[in-house]
Amino acid sequence: MSKIKVGATLPDFELPDENGVMHTLSELQGDDVMVLMLGRGEHCPRERQHQREMLKFYEWSSVAFTQLVTVLPNELHDVFKLKISTGAHWTYLADTDLEVQTALDIREYTDPIHDANVPHTLVLAPELVIDKAYVGYWFWGRPSPYQLWEDLGDLFRRIKPDFDPTAAAAKRAWKAAVENGTVPAHH
Repeated sequence: MSKIKVGATLPDFELPDENGVMHTLSELQGDDVMVLMLGRGEHCPRERQHQREMLKFYEWSSVAFTQLVTVLPNELHDVFKLKISTGAHWTYLADTDLEVQTALDIREYTDPIHDANVPHTLVLAPELVIDKAYVGYWFWGRPSPYQLWEDLGDLFRRIKPDFDPTAAAAKRAWKAAVENGTVPAHH
């Protein structure tokens, strides 16, 4: 079994993007939530298809305080090749040394040719807390953008006290913030 557990904090891996620039997951996440795709590898047609399906999701994420990141167990060149072949605009990271694969115990033992991952998609609450995990060994185990929409709606309801700004508690908190000067009166 993998070491991915809902409620656990994911290690703050530091990996290069397709251009060799190093990033930590926490830096990429910031204060937002994050959808982290631990992909099977560049060689996989299912991986390519899933990444293409996430193009629309990325458009939604860019206005929804949600970061999207793909990690692949490949060299920089192959990571870049998958990113450009799918038309993706989000950050892709290369797990060249298989650090993520090893730490999370997600090596696909059924593939004797590639250093493939058993693909996982993780919904991460702030501070890299695993809120939901999908196992995509079979293509239908990977979440659709609409499943992620549901997951993120549920997560935001739990972590954002002003998810419903018409609630009395949210209005009181806003009024107190305005009076304390921590937000402008005309937002």
